[in-house]
Amino acid sequence: MPSHVFADHAAAQPPERGTVDALISQTRRLRGEVDAVRRDAVTEAGRGDLEGRWQRALCDLAVHQLNDLDDHLAQLRDGPPRAGGEPAVPAAEGADPHHGSLLSRVGSAEWNLLTDEASWSGELYHILDRDPAAPPLSLDELPSLVHAEDQPRLTTMVTDCLIDGKPIDGEFRVKRSDGRLRQVHMMGEPVLAPDGSTASMWAVVRDVSELRRSQRVLRESRDSLQRRHDIAQTEHRLAVELQEAVLPPWRDSLRFPHGGPGRLDLAAHYLPSSTSSLIGGDWYDAMELADGTALLSVGDLTGHGVSVTSDMAMLLGALRGMAVAGTAPGRLMGWLNQLLDATVQPALGSAVCCRYDPATHLLTWAQAGHPTPLLFRDGTGRALTPPHGVLLGATSGAEYEQTEEQLQSGDLLLLHTDGLVPRHDRDTATGSLLSLASRLTEARTAQEGVRTIVEEFDVAPREDDACLLVVRI
Repeated sequence: MPSHVFADHAAAQPPERGTVDALISQTRRLRGEVDAVRRDAVTEAGRGDLEGRWQRALCDLAVHQLNDLDDHLAQLRDGPPRAGGEPAVPAAEGADPHHGSLLSRVGSAEWNLLTDEASWSGELYHILDRDPAAPPLSLDELPSLVHAEDQPRLTTMVTDCLIDGKPIDGEFRVKRSDGRLRQVHMMGEPVLAPDGSTASMWAVVRDVSELRRSQRVLRESRDSLQRRHDIAQTEHRLAVELQEAVLPPWRDSLRFPHGGPGRLDLAAHYLPSSTSSLIGGDWYDAMELADGTALLSVGDLTGHGVSVTSDMAMLLGALRGMAVAGTAPGRLMGWLNQLLDATVQPALGSAVCCRYDPATHLLTWAQAGHPTPLLFRDGTGRALTPPHGVLLGATSGAEYEQTEEQLQSGDLLLLHTDGLVPRHDRDTATGSLLSLASRLTEARTAQEGVRTIVEEFDVAPREDDACLLVVRI
């Protein structure tokens, strides 16, 4: 706590002017650098972006506080203001002395309890919006300037100081002549007489209205950012739970509930994006049908988040239902296209749907704007020739062709979504996957094939989610 000789009284040993000037220069240089960061935050983040608002609020607070530090150092350099009347450094013409700085110039006062005299600095008159020609208010009169809700707080602080010798440190609102309220911070302590009684009370007062406003803006923007983060986490958790409930497990080889078509080994894997916390609409599926054939499919809906994951679950449910009903792959794609086209929030999607007959090793398949399945055999690989098919949801009434492929024992079939290969390598995606032919054909199980692909393509940051389904005959 400073000496009871309040701010209007000259210090016995004023600080070296050169030292204070050096501090002022450092403060102004730092303020300029922070201001540059603030301008960058405004440029890089949209004005409606919560994170951008939080960044700007932090920068605004830092700049204003450095402005106040500059002002206070200038006061220290120029010496104390005159007691009563005008401030030592007059405000610019037409300027409101209560604006332009978070912390206005510090005012001070002393109340002598022995003589009932009060002494205010000129700055205190400005802070409390009092006529400099009027006499300073006594401690009994001071609450008349304070908002009714805050008067008990001020009374308690003054009483504790005078009776119990407690330092004053608190804030309250004062009423200006124009009806506006300002938040002020008062610090002070009693001055004791030689006999130990309280002789006077001194205090320094500063206007912290803009500081509190800036802190409130920062707090609100931070809270909004936290709420958005919490919502995003909740949505992510719901999307993951929905996805895990719909997709078969991908950590082990997939087995059909009833033993499945003979000699068909399957394994799948889901690769989340490393650049987004939102779950996409990628899926894979494999199921045994009543006639002993197998349904194999992968697909991808555009977008991310709970709504897309929900649409994916709807689409996958429809695909399974139609497959169980015996719908052929080409016709099945047409119905999925109509389903997406008729949804309240239309979406685009791509998919591959295959029907495999283990008795004949015949694969019947159709596709909708999706990466072509890859077939690996005898140390080599090739892309299957795709039948015609446009993206799901792109146009009403689209027709989808289907084609057949004769598979052999030992073949390995790869179905995947386009996020498997990094975006900058999409033009050479098929070649990149086919380069693994020797390793994939040597894989003893479908799970080994999945492991080989994941080890190759899960190293670099992934922009999109991806699914892959490996089928080993």
